[in-house]
Amino acid sequence: MAIQRMRIPQNPSTSKHHLTKERKSLSLRRMEAVTLAFSADTPPLSVIASAKVAGVSISVDAGALPSGSPPELRFSSGLSLHGVNTLLRYIGRVSSLPNLYGTDAVQSGQIDEWLDYAPIFSIGSEFENACTYVNDYLSHRTFLVGFNFSIADVAIWSALAGIGQRWESLRKSTKYQNLVRWFNSISAEHTTLNEAVSAFVGKRGIGKSPAPSLKSKEHPPKQLMDTNNSNSSSSFEVDLPGAEVGKVCVRFAPEPSGYLHIGHSKAALLNKYFAERYNGRLIVRFDDTNPSKESEEFVDNLLKDIETLGIKYERVTYTSDYFDVLMAMVEKMIKQGKAYVDDTPREQMQKERMDGIESACRSNTVDQNLAMWNEMLKGTERGKQCCVRGKLDMQDPNKSVRDPVYYRCNADPHHRVGSKYKVYPTYDFACPFVDATEGITHALRSSEYHDRNAQYYRILDDMELRKVQIYEFSRLNMVYTLLSKRKLLWFVQNGKVDGWDDPRFPTVQGIVRRGLKIEALIQFILQQGASKNLNLMEWDKLWTINKKIIDPVCARHTAVIEEDRILLTLTNGPDKPFVCIIPRHKKYEPAGKKATTFTNKIWLDYTDAASISQGEEVTLMDWGNAIIKEIKKDSNNKIVGLIGELHLEGSVKSTKLKLTWLPDTDELVHLSLVEFDYLIKKKKLEEGEDFLDNLNPVTRKETSALGDSNMRNLKQGEVIQLERKGYYRCDSPFLRNSKPIVLFSIPDGRMQTSLNN
Repeated sequence: MAIQRMRIPQNPSTSKHHLTKERKSLSLRRMEAVTLAFSADTPPLSVIASAKVAGVSISVDAGALPSGSPPELRFSSGLSLHGVNTLLRYIGRVSSLPNLYGTDAVQSGQIDEWLDYAPIFSIGSEFENACTYVNDYLSHRTFLVGFNFSIADVAIWSALAGIGQRWESLRKSTKYQNLVRWFNSISAEHTTLNEAVSAFVGKRGIGKSPAPSLKSKEHPPKQLMDTNNSNSSSSFEVDLPGAEVGKVCVRFAPEPSGYLHIGHSKAALLNKYFAERYNGRLIVRFDDTNPSKESEEFVDNLLKDIETLGIKYERVTYTSDYFDVLMAMVEKMIKQGKAYVDDTPREQMQKERMDGIESACRSNTVDQNLAMWNEMLKGTERGKQCCVRGKLDMQDPNKSVRDPVYYRCNADPHHRVGSKYKVYPTYDFACPFVDATEGITHALRSSEYHDRNAQYYRILDDMELRKVQIYEFSRLNMVYTLLSKRKLLWFVQNGKVDGWDDPRFPTVQGIVRRGLKIEALIQFILQQGASKNLNLMEWDKLWTINKKIIDPVCARHTAVIEEDRILLTLTNGPDKPFVCIIPRHKKYEPAGKKATTFTNKIWLDYTDAASISQGEEVTLMDWGNAIIKEIKKDSNNKIVGLIGELHLEGSVKSTKLKLTWLPDTDELVHLSLVEFDYLIKKKKLEEGEDFLDNLNPVTRKETSALGDSNMRNLKQGEVIQLERKGYYRCDSPFLRNSKPIVLFSIPDGRMQTSLNN
């Protein structure tokens, strides 16, 4: 099929007089005082670098704008320009270097395409794909556009330089020889570019200054966005009290009683952040003190999730590694009179703690306590009635200090040590001991533990161990979401979900299976910083970040809902089907190509057919226009078919409806499009409210559809966009014609429609 091209007429106003006037205007603009304003965490390296090589004089005002704002050029006349690409084009036009924005309109258009492409390098999962694409493109080229250095070269050069250590490591390899040759050539020819890099790029990338020298004794502040603050543009310095560079040791200590969820992710990533910020150490420790809830399955999957988050740690330890020394410690404290064995029934004990009443066992002799302790060690019936309590302060207003429990009996076998022990320490007793023993300098705890901080310090004092600094951060709570592992376990055990990786679950594996990119989760967590303000976060914000990551790179495909689909017969359509190879993503070449079949009969969604009026001209996407001549209906006034004719010379700008379609061929594949809803129907459960009373009746919906034949090649986990339907992740790829491809719908940050309406 011939492709018609439009000739764009020249504008007669573009005369010599007009061009002369424009040049004078640019010359006057160069003489103005110009300030580049931007947020401190996202310096526009390409703009700063372009101004340097172009000889454009600008002053820099870092931190003048809130985080996330596009950079601005502010002129002394009061005018301003906004956005990286706009500023680059301006600099290209006023540059003292010739042809920085191309030699003609075509080259300027090519440069614009490279400016749009440059942000791809900042998407972690696409970085090497982008490197491969540009490396191949440069195989026989010196510059990106034409035969001159341009702002396209500056934009891509800056995108690479802004990556930091990852790009520097690749420069030393032979993997991207053309790209490295080009990068080095630009660096050598335009040495001022390196000044911008030195000022604004650290080893870990743009906006991230290098970690200070180990010799430095200053606390290096780091700006993080505080999105919990009512003023969304505010930021604060994140500092660890008493921290010394090179001496910080933190730990991430999950209990192996479930999978890692989004709440744990915040704790894990903040520990990672501080370890890196202070050139310190991060230990992963499994707090495995309750054999009734824990298993090796949870350990394995927690380690898998930690790896998924990109967290590097020094070593993995277990609280169970310290069971013998913990038992020796509690026995020592019993002998010192700092702990006692109590056989008070549990309910009575809880009431006495609430009322500040001392237990009758508090006055036991050391010998009495040791005798009861030995019964506990043997796991006898008498021992099972007892627990060890710390002798702290039963009158303290902070109830956590009122003689907390240190040890309990438990006959269940432990997932690591089997049935060796009959007694196990509580988290409250074991945590401070192991923190101090492992050399932890700062224990990060969510603010829900605030009242227990005094208990933590008091127990450390009684153990006569060194002090560990507690650093608090707010717990991450999400709307319509349960984060309690006990409650999540209920859904698993009662078959309400498919498992811990169910897409409706807030676990890392669940949200990744839903289609979330880890880069989005990390951005979302770090944007909140280490704020201590409690807040209920919306999922929409996380999915909006995710959309910005997947939309520029995910392939486009087409689907038609199978039920009630309508056949459109094109009377002047091709007599024989023909195939065209087109991009899977028009603006991202690495997405590859797809084959589109053109036939004289095509399928439309019923909803699209119902929106068409007889005689209306519509656009068939990736083909052209067509005029609907006849709408066939049955006796119930339901549409059963359409008759139309192609009108390919028609303008797509003139049509209201842009329709997706599929050819009427045997090559189409069967799809199952799966949508999900929240597990509970209330944004936030109040104190004491039972989640079982707030379950959503319908949380999963499957819709049968037909898809283009190219979808046979989808891989599990691949993210695509179904044109005009949304983003999807392939959960089950093509196996055979009788089994549909399963695609999970990915939220895009817009208001989610409930499946229960």
